[in-house]
Amino acid sequence: MTASIVGITEQLLATARDVYADDETVLEIIDQLEERLHEPLRLALAGMVKAGKSTLLNAMLGERIAPTDTGECTRVVTWYRYSPTPTITLHPRTGAPRRMPIRRDRGLLVLDLGGLSAEEVEWIDVGWPLQALKSVILIDTPGIASLSADTSTRAFRFLTPDDAPSAADAVVYLLRHLHGSDVKFLEAFRDNAAGAVQTVCAVSVLSRADEVGSGRIDSLLSARRVAHRYQRDPELASLTLGVIPVTGLLAEGARTLRESEYIAFRELSALDRDERERLLVSADRFLRETDATGLSVIVRRDLLARFGIFGVRMATAIIRGGASSSSELSEELVQQSGLLEIQDFVAGQFQPRAATLKARGIVLQLERLTRDFPRAGTEAIRAGIEHFTLAAHTLRELSLLADARSKGLPLADEDAAEAERIIGAEGTDAPTRLGLSPQADAAAVRAAASEGIARWRRMSSSPLADRAVLDVCRVVIRTLEQIASEASEVGPGRSLRATASDDVDTAGRPPHGAGQDAAQQRQDDEPGLRRDHRLKLRAVGAQSHPLG
Repeated sequence: MTASIVGITEQLLATARDVYADDETVLEIIDQLEERLHEPLRLALAGMVKAGKSTLLNAMLGERIAPTDTGECTRVVTWYRYSPTPTITLHPRTGAPRRMPIRRDRGLLVLDLGGLSAEEVEWIDVGWPLQALKSVILIDTPGIASLSADTSTRAFRFLTPDDAPSAADAVVYLLRHLHGSDVKFLEAFRDNAAGAVQTVCAVSVLSRADEVGSGRIDSLLSARRVAHRYQRDPELASLTLGVIPVTGLLAEGARTLRESEYIAFRELSALDRDERERLLVSADRFLRETDATGLSVIVRRDLLARFGIFGVRMATAIIRGGASSSSELSEELVQQSGLLEIQDFVAGQFQPRAATLKARGIVLQLERLTRDFPRAGTEAIRAGIEHFTLAAHTLRELSLLADARSKGLPLADEDAAEAERIIGAEGTDAPTRLGLSPQADAAAVRAAASEGIARWRRMSSSPLADRAVLDVCRVVIRTLEQIASEASEVGPGRSLRATASDDVDTAGRPPHGAGQDAAQQRQDDEPGLRRDHRLKLRAVGAQSHPLG
């Protein structure tokens, strides 16, 4: 349970505070660790240069804030956290932190380094009053495998430091093509973050997914096939919990759609089909002077910069499919971008495990303190660390999930699929783990969990079960026991959506697929796309008519 993990970690910090009561340096570290325990999950976005990290971050925020150019500021680690009022603080490698002026250019923040080079800046802290930042701290990192060795070093130093646990609790890793540098980084993050258990807390994103299909309206179908192939790659499967195709530019544009842009798309959708197809055949053709549309070259250039040729094609198809307002268009563009799959993955896999993921980093830091600053009393800290390791069942679940994805479980296919579901592969709430209806009440959950415990105990007691099978059974049974225990605490007839994990403070959502793409739903590439109201979006800032 969350309370037990947080309580164990708080007690461990209190013990460490007593042991190092006369050491101001260590006490300052303990203060930072205590703050980390109670702050939101730290989710870093990492990947190679030009993978689209800042663009995806803006899409996740629902506002264009993070700079997306190649300036000095994009070579610095930048934190985005909730603050009631906007603040930007620069932390130089030497010297005191300094406040930065808040300036925006076309919506994006202008992060002026105040005469410092990127090499002289440790990190930038952006506080912003956005609801999305109340439950997660998003961290934008410099590109891996940059032509600048210093830039790559900063990313590795922050996410996989040699002398400390990673500052991030989990990672969304963007890749365009599976590269040796991608594998190298993910291996380093896993090894740095794992501790006593080989834990995997990263998800991969096949970014700029529309480019896989050359911007065709069915590009995400091609991208999804590539993502599935990557997900089956044994090397990558052992390092990440999944691969999700996303077109970040479309997602960012959709979540920040302007009324003027909707009007422009509506103008394009109203063109004669032959004229429209000729205009949208390529980005170059779209920007040529033409009498086919009243949209100026400047307006079309802005649309292309904001949505890409794939987004322009998709938007006009959606309007022809029935979207009659900017809100409807933005919702369906978000649906097609793959953003919801990323959000659901974070909500269903990382957020419910947030307490343990945060506590794991804290425990690893305390473990290092006892080695670097040995003294009488550290035995009590090490005993507390051992207690934490035994209690943090989520880490064993994540370890087993990594094994399942990379090399499979030593069980029959049906049993392996059930084991993966129980330990949270499809979502961490109790009904999903048990394969029940989301509306299942506590009695149904308790009955299914008890039945599962009995079945998996029989399997573990079989004389044919070897050590590998027993290890799987132990993890599955522990999860089922937690589900049964939690269900017993809920009154009869009440639904039980909370997870059985030891570190959940809100019920998780199982990942949802993005559904069929446009090409699957209409052969003529003009989709009648599903109306999905899970994410309520609205047009931002009505602007003047682009034809005016």
